[in-house]
Amino acid sequence: MSYPKRTAALASVAALAGSAVLMAAPAAVAEVVNVNYQCKTPIGDKSAVSPIDIKGVKSGGGYKLTMSWQKGVSSSPVDLGKGAMSPSATIKLGGADSGTMSVTGPANQATVPANTPIKISDLTGTYTPKKSGKVTFTAGVLTIKALGTTTTCTPTNNPGASLTLDVTAASGSSGGTQSDSNASDSGSALPQTGPEDSAIALGTLGGTVLLAGAAGALWLTRRNQAVRARR
Repeated sequence: MSYPKRTAALASVAALAGSAVLMAAPAAVAEVVNVNYQCKTPIGDKSAVSPIDIKGVKSGGGYKLTMSWQKGVSSSPVDLGKGAMSPSATIKLGGADSGTMSVTGPANQATVPANTPIKISDLTGTYTPKKSGKVTFTAGVLTIKALGTTTTCTPTNNPGASLTLDVTAASGSSGGTQSDSNASDSGSALPQTGPEDSAIALGTLGGTVLLAGAAGALWLTRRNQAVRARR
């Protein structure tokens, strides 16, 4: 193979290697999971199953999580007027991290009729990783406060994770347990979905591979010219 063709081949291989690295960039893995809640209410025990969706986006040095219920849970024997019901929940952490974090949301924006499933508004919170790696997020305990009473709904079917994120700790430190003190309900708008850090890092690696291939091709070309000059 002639040196010009070999140079072109090396450049193509380097470009393909960079593209392969970019294509392999991991993304957030989200899955809607059915959660079987057993609720302790002021008027007795109730049960309900709701599909739970958890989404995560990069936000500063952390990740903003949004937890959504696709069906209502529990109910009230009386109408709940606008603003009468305040929900919150915990999310269990697994994988590279452990513990729980809190998510909160606004009170009901419309009246909840008596004896009907209570639709929970989207709850949000910010997760700040203390260790880099894959972290899972699973629905935890749901708490509903209304008219001076508290209803606690606990998952009983050992649901799987609704979200897995490949996170990067801001400080680069290892270890540490996530606690509720690291979770907050920020009012910032949600950017695009999926973590950005891994894609950026892997994109940089792909560029490095491309540059290395080009440098090798340039070295071969110059070496060939030097050999021809000596002849």
